[in-house]
Amino acid sequence: MAKKRSHGEGTLSRKENGRWEIQIMVGYKPDGKRDIRSFSGETQREAKAKRDEFLRKREAGLLTGKDLRFEEWADTWFENHKDNIKPTTQDSYRYTLRILKDHFGRRKLSEIKAMDIEQFLKKLRKEGRSDSALAQCRGMLFQIFNKAVANDIILKNPVAFADKMRKRPPREKEAFTADEVRTLLRELPEDKIGWSIRLMLCTGMRTQELLGLEPRHIAQDGSSINIAQAVVMVKGTAIIGTPKSYDSYRTIPVPELVQYCARNLRSTDKKFIWEAGRPDMPCNPSHFRTQFKKALEGVDGVRVLTPHCCRHTFVSQMQALGVDIETIQNIVGHAEIDMTRHYLHVQEPKRLEAAQRFSEAFSKKGKGTFGNVLDIVDHLKSS
Repeated sequence: MAKKRSHGEGTLSRKENGRWEIQIMVGYKPDGKRDIRSFSGETQREAKAKRDEFLRKREAGLLTGKDLRFEEWADTWFENHKDNIKPTTQDSYRYTLRILKDHFGRRKLSEIKAMDIEQFLKKLRKEGRSDSALAQCRGMLFQIFNKAVANDIILKNPVAFADKMRKRPPREKEAFTADEVRTLLRELPEDKIGWSIRLMLCTGMRTQELLGLEPRHIAQDGSSINIAQAVVMVKGTAIIGTPKSYDSYRTIPVPELVQYCARNLRSTDKKFIWEAGRPDMPCNPSHFRTQFKKALEGVDGVRVLTPHCCRHTFVSQMQALGVDIETIQNIVGHAEIDMTRHYLHVQEPKRLEAAQRFSEAFSKKGKGTFGNVLDIVDHLKSS
């Protein structure tokens, strides 16, 4: 019969083959169950010696790859690394870490080979994970194993020898057509969600930027919007943080046909244009997405896309209107197209001209020259 030991020494028992075994709990698994380690020997003294050696190495952080399980080292790596990353990025890291621990969790570091990494990534792809998700998992695995090599826990990094997954052809980003934009500008409700969607379509603002707006960020006449902050998610809670990148700090010229929307949103006594249930707290993006979907479902002849598609729509329509890429990038604060710093030197008249072109193209008074351009572009895309 097993006997419990005091002071966390574990449970001692003698097996049918005559060997002695001590079991101790060293923590909890990702599924919440207890993590039990066993140490056996011909005598009680031998079993205890193995247990004591394990606990000594564990306390000193000297476990080798033969002893150390992936989940233990991954947690140690994250605890040491997390101070180097932003709180918002930490949430993303934790999510990726859970995926890795669910797959490799109790396997010993020394047993994980390059082929195991390849099979894991193939499994993720079969599950429908995106290329970016695969890249994040591979990148984090590389860091975890690289740090283990640097600390003499394992001899080599298996990720360095694993074949990389070939990227899938990029999917074309969805955007509203020119006719859909005209319909939305005309048929959306004249309320907070309707005004917000109109502004997103006509300025290329990100959802998080819109939700971070305070009345003070909008010009009194509605002619411009200053992007100085954005909503970020930390442990499921929406808080105010910085814009996505350095280039995202900007002042956006608002096309004349939707300046009334900006003025209406500015007319609030609340701290944020979109406020949560609690005072002085910004709205959660998931709540805004729900309101966005409901608004679009109420407009006939328009596809129900995501809020971010408004940004793609703005960029594609501005390109169709002949606005140069430097000016577009300056307005939307987009840093993904290998052009960043020199966009800051785009002259203000060119930005205002771009906003005017958008106004003319979608004006209620008529399509105008630029509106016809958009129709031709849509026709060519569909043919």
